Amino acid sequence: MTRQVSTSATGAPRLDWQAFRRLMPVAERWAYFDHAAVAPLTAPAQKVLADWAADVAANGDVYWPRWAQGLPQVRRTAAELIGADADEVALVRNTTEGVNLVAEGFPWQPGDNLVTLADEFPTNQYAWLNLASRGVETRRLPTTNGRYDLADLAALCDQRTRLISISWVNFAHGWRNDLDALAELAHSRGAYLFVDAIQGLGVLPLDVRRTPVDFLAADGHKWLLGPEGAGLFYLRREHLDLLRPLGVGWNSVVGSHDFSRIDFRLKPSAERYEGGTWNMGGLLAMGESLKLLAQLGTAACEERILHLTDQACERLGSVGAEIMSDRSGPRRSGIVSFTVPGRDPQELRAQAIKQGVVLSCRGGGLRISPHVYNDETDVDRLIAAITQ
Repeated sequence: MTRQVSTSATGAPRLDWQAFRRLMPVAERWAYFDHAAVAPLTAPAQKVLADWAADVAANGDVYWPRWAQGLPQVRRTAAELIGADADEVALVRNTTEGVNLVAEGFPWQPGDNLVTLADEFPTNQYAWLNLASRGVETRRLPTTNGRYDLADLAALCDQRTRLISISWVNFAHGWRNDLDALAELAHSRGAYLFVDAIQGLGVLPLDVRRTPVDFLAADGHKWLLGPEGAGLFYLRREHLDLLRPLGVGWNSVVGSHDFSRIDFRLKPSAERYEGGTWNMGGLLAMGESLKLLAQLGTAACEERILHLTDQACERLGSVGAEIMSDRSGPRRSGIVSFTVPGRDPQELRAQAIKQGVVLSCRGGGLRISPHVYNDETDVDRLIAAITQ
């Protein structure tokens, strides 16, 4: 699947992206540019879901322990993806659950505040705005198509700022935030940094040992090529006792499988947040896709996706489209938003779907988000779909 065939301009080995493409059933029919919305599953993820469902239908819980044995590896692979230790990662249902573990578990005091951006995805706003009844203020910095000045964000911080909450990559326009600078800003103010990583995790490099993110959450159904309802939550080990545990249940404690005895000793790891029964099939399927991405490496994925988005921008510009996203070096990501003057985005999207090209409408324009298995033929189909 990852046979090296040559070297890139940077000297890194090139990978056989067509081999990965053959593991994506969606590519047989669609030019799929919507990974920032809901991704298609890899073939291995599809298989484990089907196998799990068939087993449960035929055997109930007889083989449940065999399936459960696969979850620690999912947790380890997820941790390796961000340079964390497995005991710092919890397997959760979605990004929203991860955001709320911090929002509702943090030791807020009346008069505290947190800082975020005004165009964050709703999940990364509502959970914080919900704290108003506890006397916590949410300060939201306006942006222009995701763009803002870090100095303006810093100006919103004061001695009562406890947290900066921000997306790694803006969902509508693809602006990639500088997590190093944000961590430095937060920590210089005595605050913590929470990152909604869903629009970059799996295809952009991140090492939380080098970039000291405090908390992070991401669902697996976008760039991780997993199913909905399966994701991860990270917190630095030293913050384990900072957050009040939420969603506590039988699976939160040390003796989780001893149902006959009540002994309230929370697990000394992020697993304490996995309070109840797991989405077993979904998490194991996500794990299959994580293994594939881990084989590729995030650096190679980043190079491939930036190449595809650069190529798409060039082709779009040649047919009169106007790129809304910031495509300067460090700000580029796998998300590109654009408009076609004189054309309605919704109508263009519907036209594209009819021609087998999948993309979204976001932020007043069209949004594409190719993955590593997309290729030049998909870009050709995209251009043909929006120019007819």
